[in-house]
Amino acid sequence: MSAEEKVLDAMVKAGAPVGTSKIAELTGLDKKEVEKAMKVLKESGKIVSPKRCVWEPAK
Repeated sequence: MSAEEKVLDAMVKAGAPVGTSKIAELTGLDKKEVEKAMKVLKESGKIVSPKRCVWEPAK
């Protein structure tokens, strides 16, 4: 499973918008790796930010 898949999966399982620190905690990935994965997911439109500093899967 790629870092992007792990991040997206953690967001789905969280059931609510989450920040990078929480995603790192849920996935066991390094925060920098989470940030890189989130950048890819943002650019591809797979995640959105309902409010500052938190993210959720796009609907």
